[in-house]
Amino acid sequence: MKRGILSLMAVVIFMVTGIDAAVTTEDFQAKTTQNIINLCTVRAGDPLAREAIHFCQGYLVGAYHYYMAMNAGPESERLVCFPKSDVSRDEAIAMFVEWTKAHPQFMNEAPVETEFRFLIEKWPCKK
Repeated sequence: MKRGILSLMAVVIFMVTGIDAAVTTEDFQAKTTQNIINLCTVRAGDPLAREAIHFCQGYLVGAYHYYMAMNAGPESERLVCFPKSDVSRDEAIAMFVEWTKAHPQFMNEAPVETEFRFLIEKWPCKK
């Protein structure tokens, strides 16, 4: 319990002050949205920067591709519909990172849950 409170305090301090934290090997377990955000916002000089960015992109794009595959049929009810104008992978990830800053209550949720909260809010399908 004490460790959980300290972790929560560290997250709040990071978000309020904007202090860069180094990526940890624990972040690669992707248990929480905070883990993915740490990977997606890694500093260029971090020893794990290359791996972190690739993991971030792979996780977020992979989750979206799985969603698209599961909703490819004519009977599917899609929740996310991107606009006709192209949005690049990097732009979408940057928007997700910014969105999480405005929604810190989701930082301890599973990253895929938070990703789809964002996608559904940003690009909902018209019914």
